[in-house]
Amino acid sequence: MSTVELCRETTSKLRRYAAMLGEANARARVTGPSDPEILFSEHIADALEGLRFFAGYGSFADVGTGGGLPGLVLAICRPDASVCLIDSVAKKIDIVRGLAEGLNCQNVSAVNARSEDFAMTNREAFDAATARAVADSRVLAEYLSPLVRVGGRLIAFKGPKASDEIRLPERMWRILGLSKPELHPYSIAGRQRCLVIWEKTGACDRRFPRRPGLAEKQPWCGRRR
Repeated sequence: MSTVELCRETTSKLRRYAAMLGEANARARVTGPSDPEILFSEHIADALEGLRFFAGYGSFADVGTGGGLPGLVLAICRPDASVCLIDSVAKKIDIVRGLAEGLNCQNVSAVNARSEDFAMTNREAFDAATARAVADSRVLAEYLSPLVRVGGRLIAFKGPKASDEIRLPERMWRILGLSKPELHPYSIAGRQRCLVIWEKTGACDRRFPRRPGLAEKQPWCGRRR
């Protein structure tokens, strides 16, 4: 389990979330396994690793939320913050909205949209944005940066190969208004993981967001190596 210290009430609510997510996965796979203990000790624990990097921020966007990881975990641990869960799959949003309601997370909104479309009407509206198991780090940076205000932060939950995805000159990241990313490695259930973190140091170029699909087909930084 994560080294993050949680009060009994929060831990209980996270376990309830694991049980509810397991039931949802058994009906319609939205994320990970259906075993509540695996969901709690591996997937929720993974989401908790990012918690300290969200400190000081009050509004968050979780892109490609699936079953609510990491966004619902953040909402449970930070009832003082507002969390927007975004996914392009309507079934997943219906499920995660039901999970939020069942957990009485009144600080959560759930939106069925592509992140590119959502950013067009919510440009730089959030303090921070995050994603877990969604895409290559360079693609994620294009998805997340248009959503985050200057002075905010982008946090991607990635595997051990993330370092290969961010080998770009610092000047390239500035196109998206970002600092050079930092890697924060950790281990969950014996597996190596890492957080990729960018600071939003300037306004994102007005070319972004682009229309849906272009981020992966035509990377903003040129051909991915």
